[in-house]
Amino acid sequence: MDADIYKAEALELLDELEAALLELEEQPEDRELVDRVFRALHTIKGSGKMFGFDEVAAFTHDIETTYDAVREGKLAVSPELVSLTLASRDIIRAMVDGEEVDDEARTEFVCRFQAMHGKPETKAGGDRDKREKKGRPEKRQTAIYRVRFKPVEDIFQTGTNLVPLFKELAELGESTVICHDETVSVLEDLQPENCYFSWDIVLTTDRGEDAIRDVFIFVEDDCSLEITTIAEGQGDEGQEKHRLLGEILVEKGDISPATLHEILAGKPLLGQTLVKAKAVEQSKIDAALAEQQHVRKLQQVREQTAVGSVRVTADKLDTLVDLVGELVIVQARLSQHASTGDDQTAITIAEEVERLTSELRDNTMGLRLVPIGTTFSKFKRLVRDLSQELGKEAELVMEGGETELDKTVIERLNDPLVHIVRNSIDHGIESPAARQAAGKAKAGLIRLSAVHAGANVVITISDDGAGLNAAKIRAKAVEKGLIVEDAELGDEEIFKLIFEPGFSTAGIVSDVSGRGVGMDVVQRGVSSLRGTIEVSSQPGIGTDIVIRLPLTMAIIDGLLVEIGDEQYVIPQAAVLECFAQSREDIDRAHGNDVINVRGHMLPYVCMRKRFGIAGDMPPSRRVVLCEANGKSIGLAVDRVIGNHQTVIKPLADVYKSISCISGATILGDGTVALILDVAEFTAASQKVQSATSQQLSN
Repeated sequence: MDADIYKAEALELLDELEAALLELEEQPEDRELVDRVFRALHTIKGSGKMFGFDEVAAFTHDIETTYDAVREGKLAVSPELVSLTLASRDIIRAMVDGEEVDDEARTEFVCRFQAMHGKPETKAGGDRDKREKKGRPEKRQTAIYRVRFKPVEDIFQTGTNLVPLFKELAELGESTVICHDETVSVLEDLQPENCYFSWDIVLTTDRGEDAIRDVFIFVEDDCSLEITTIAEGQGDEGQEKHRLLGEILVEKGDISPATLHEILAGKPLLGQTLVKAKAVEQSKIDAALAEQQHVRKLQQVREQTAVGSVRVTADKLDTLVDLVGELVIVQARLSQHASTGDDQTAITIAEEVERLTSELRDNTMGLRLVPIGTTFSKFKRLVRDLSQELGKEAELVMEGGETELDKTVIERLNDPLVHIVRNSIDHGIESPAARQAAGKAKAGLIRLSAVHAGANVVITISDDGAGLNAAKIRAKAVEKGLIVEDAELGDEEIFKLIFEPGFSTAGIVSDVSGRGVGMDVVQRGVSSLRGTIEVSSQPGIGTDIVIRLPLTMAIIDGLLVEIGDEQYVIPQAAVLECFAQSREDIDRAHGNDVINVRGHMLPYVCMRKRFGIAGDMPPSRRVVLCEANGKSIGLAVDRVIGNHQTVIKPLADVYKSISCISGATILGDGTVALILDVAEFTAASQKVQSATSQQLSN
């Protein structure tokens, strides 16, 4: 266990701390939330001390002490305490990241916490009474635990020091540590850097099993850890007076049941002795044995249903995805080679490899999918702090947090979402007085939602604020020369102007807005993810911003098509259906790029014209009907080849300005096929239709 792993674990704990604090601010009487905050602080402190982050441990100590006072009812949760802890959490994160933190600032925070837990507030008694009325016990239950700890042999080679573990366990309660050395090698085979010991620790504590596990949280992947509850309760009431020595030895695995049975075979069973002495009837003995057997079975079920997990670093997962991508390309080559010959065995093998590769691809992509709620939860702090800074009131509602998205997409989505949420609070949500004058609730509402839509994820950021002012946006666009003064634009086209670089309607430059940097960053960020963004707004009601993103950035299912001598890939998620188009159908359109589909005239783009491909058109071509952003467009191609597992390769920077192309892939024969960007085609088609309509109206 090295410092990098500690940092990763600590950052996760800091995120958990922030989430718990924001919930605690809304529910200050929730004892479980207080425990979550305390447990995160305690683990950060203890593990920091163990891995040499002494400054982190020292700074966290007084914060932990303050929340221990809260747990004991000596101190009430207040907005001041939550705000102070959130600010301290930011300092801890900076220290973990190795940033310079002003000593005076740290000292000031420590003094403020010491002042809090050093002088109990008068409200504490009332809070304690409330907890007692709710039936919460004033004193936590004491229990006895057996901890069996066996580290891996090379644990010392990662710089881990085990002594602080045992010291921290001793801080939880009364503990007895027994060391087992039966695996120590003979002297000539002994490796000084290895650990050959294991330990049993018997611990009496009222802190619970979670507190014990927190002690081992940073070594849990490098050890075998078993925590067993031996007895519970404050005293002997409801508990066994003692446990048999043989039972303890068998349960720990120090002696086999067969050996114990052999030794005790000469002695009569307790039940037989009791029946023979006529102290109890046989039926009552049978009932007790049945009860005992049920308890044992229940315990076995609990042990069998325990869930385990393995922590894998992100770079290893990325390497796995890259290897699967290369495997997909090799599989395509194998399938193409097999299809050119008459060897039935080779064809069968190629089909089997294709099936296995497809399953491996889906499972690997599944490993990269993470719930988007982990990103959504970070915005609770942003909304809270920014609302206070601007003198507004805003509440954040999150929906669809369980919706899964590729981890790479989620990481790159963070900045665009930050800009949108900041704009929603600054430009959208009105002041409390203005909202009340308009008949709205005093606090504004910002809603983040996510939902699956085919092979895409749709993320919606909405607010119930004043909405976008189309006239103001138009005037600003004319002032900046983005549009001519007499341009005829609909509201949807006007709203898209906010994504232009340097565009801002804010009258005053502040720390939040007015510099013209923000929504253009959103547009570029979403486009780099092969996504699209739409804006809709109603004055006085609010604004909705909808982002559509692909589930994954690595491998997709595509439709391979041919135009001239070149092959292209259309993302299969965008394909609706295909139609045949003969020369007679083209002639009947009288030069217009439309096709009659079941009585409806649908526009299409002739790909030969669009890409300037010379040569004769085939007697019959195909029109692939696609959809993006809720709008349909047809793509006329020479031939549809079939489905193709597409490993997306990014284009070089020199080609990124080419519209309608989102990437490239390598085919089975080693040639490169470009991936068509359906969203760009639909957007270009809409612009052409709007320009045509405007010319006709003039």
